[in-house]
Amino acid sequence: MRTGDQEKQAVRPASSPPSPGGWAPPEPYVDPGCAGLPQHLTKAVGLLGRIDLPGEAASVREARHYLRVLLSGTAYPRTDDAVLLVSELVANSVRHSDSRLPRGQVTVAVTRRSGTLHVDVVDAGSATSAPRVRAGADAETCTGRGLWLVQELAAAWGWHESEAGRVVWFQLTLSNPSTPP
Repeated sequence: MRTGDQEKQAVRPASSPPSPGGWAPPEPYVDPGCAGLPQHLTKAVGLLGRIDLPGEAASVREARHYLRVLLSGTAYPRTDDAVLLVSELVANSVRHSDSRLPRGQVTVAVTRRSGTLHVDVVDAGSATSAPRVRAGADAETCTGRGLWLVQELAAAWGWHESEAGRVVWFQLTLSNPSTPP
């Protein structure tokens, strides 16, 4: 994998042929993948894919497209929710983290285990801000509701610092938690 440049590099499972965009077979993957899971569970999780994007606004669209294409082959029933949430997290990364600086990068890693989709968004973090749900955010708020949406739609979400950067993650289960069984 190349680092320190503005090239996009995506990783798909080895069973998938490279796309015209040049996605490569996966490399061995250690943190930030599965960042929200206990260490003893990370070996049981299957990496669906990973993409490194420049820390710029256009990467929000790229992340949405990447996740939609990645999940299209899995028949995952909550693809729209996953695409919305990754869009919000990548937008936060390119707006609020140091990844927005020249040569900054945002990484999206997607794993699946026992019906749970786990998505990590890794950025350079920021010394002046941390991920938090804004007070007063709700469905009627025009701005600042990205993490509120994550909180409302995800089965779990969180963030932590790692060697790779700041990891903000969410998990979606097969069923929508707000929909009665």
